[in-house]
Amino acid sequence: MSDFIPPAKPIIGDEEREAVDRVLRSGMVAQGPEVAAFEQEFSAHFVQGRPAVAVNSGTAGLHLGLLAAGVGAGDEVIVPSFTFAATGNSVALTGATPVFVDIEPETFSIDPEAVAAAITPKTKGILPVHLYGHPARMRELEALAATRGVALYEDAAQAHGAALDGRPVGTFGDFAMFSLYPTKNMTSGEGGMVSTATGEIARRIKLLRNQGMERQYENEIIGFNARMTDIHAAIGRVQLTKVGEWTRTRQANAAFLDANLRGVSIPPVADGAEHVYHQYTVRVLEDRDGFVAALKSEYGVGAGVYYPIPNHRLPSLASFAPGLDLPETERAASEVVSLPVHPSLTQADLERIATAVNALAKAGS
Repeated sequence: MSDFIPPAKPIIGDEEREAVDRVLRSGMVAQGPEVAAFEQEFSAHFVQGRPAVAVNSGTAGLHLGLLAAGVGAGDEVIVPSFTFAATGNSVALTGATPVFVDIEPETFSIDPEAVAAAITPKTKGILPVHLYGHPARMRELEALAATRGVALYEDAAQAHGAALDGRPVGTFGDFAMFSLYPTKNMTSGEGGMVSTATGEIARRIKLLRNQGMERQYENEIIGFNARMTDIHAAIGRVQLTKVGEWTRTRQANAAFLDANLRGVSIPPVADGAEHVYHQYTVRVLEDRDGFVAALKSEYGVGAGVYYPIPNHRLPSLASFAPGLDLPETERAASEVVSLPVHPSLTQADLERIATAVNALAKAGS
């Protein structure tokens, strides 16, 4: 139908287009002053001034962050299976083994008790995901990492501005990755940003993203080409000026859905947590896929399923987890539905979403 409500909608305005034109007119379009400025501004905005390094994708940020933190062959990194494949992929790309564990059912984040049970002498670190924009259980994970002598990293791809006890995500681990893909809470068109606990990790990521060199032709280590362009950075700098307002709109939209949805489990928010609602994810206990199809066909409401196949059952990653049983992960994969919550929604859109969900939930009860 013509007034279809999409599950996500990137917002690119005149300011972003003008910023791109400015860079194109300058003739300096590769990594340059715009990237350096974006790194500084992102650091100040989101991670309390920690060093930040821009790269060409979120996955590159995870991969290079792990390499810079010393993860490699023979190591294990504990990760949730209920996440996008980039989390497990990035560990595997270092030569290390991703060790998949279950989630806790309320916020879909990695279960600290499952993490504790999975730690072995080979465990290098723990990599929680701040899924859907809700912070993982960092109090317990931070204490566990310190007690057991392992590192803590963060996949904050979906969690720009999320916080726990007033502390922003991206400031807990040795490094944290933020994605800047078009559907995220802010975008650079494509890209990623890595915040780091130390300048040394930041320097290693900078080397790794640029063929292993800090000065031209003086290659210190073997590296990649994972640079962000000044074109992308210019878009990101503009988006930084808007993301705070967009987050408040997402939270207001989520509050409306919380108050008006019936027959589905709304997303809880843990004590002390600030949820930035990259996704507004509910559970549908019966015929989830039919529910999603009916939302679209009968009401023109788009919805997403993130994620229908857990990492440990993907053909690409299953060899790391033969016979693994993760019941909460499997249940979530069969029940979750992410409803539109993005800042472009109108009041009429929100009311239509609530009407559609309530009608389908009642019909299925």
